[in-house]
Amino acid sequence: MKIKPVSLQEKFNSFSDFWNPKIVGELNGQQVKIAKFKDEFISHQHDHEDELFLVIEGQITIEIENEAHEINAGEFIIVPKGTPHKPSAVGEAKVLMFEPKSTLNTGNTENELTVKKLDKI
Repeated sequence: MKIKPVSLQEKFNSFSDFWNPKIVGELNGQQVKIAKFKDEFISHQHDHEDELFLVIEGQITIEIENEAHEINAGEFIIVPKGTPHKPSAVGEAKVLMFEPKSTLNTGNTENELTVKKLDKI
């Protein structure tokens, strides 16, 4: 196995779609994912997994129980399992997520935004 640094900028430059997580690393049963956020996503929850959102570029808002949490570039938030949340972005944002392999992007809600097979880039 070759060990080498991962350039997040190169990875983000390799795709243009929104709300479609891409796997950029794996460790200890967890996946490191990146995605571009734009506008609003759906409200959902993950019954068995905590979820970390680290903003690389831009700004996102996570609505939790009628409270809006603004997360800026260089900041992160951890949403505990079982917590309904609704992500959105102010314009376009680039986000890194750290979560178990079993985590679906839409949590307990499956619809046209659900991505079951993630691309590894």
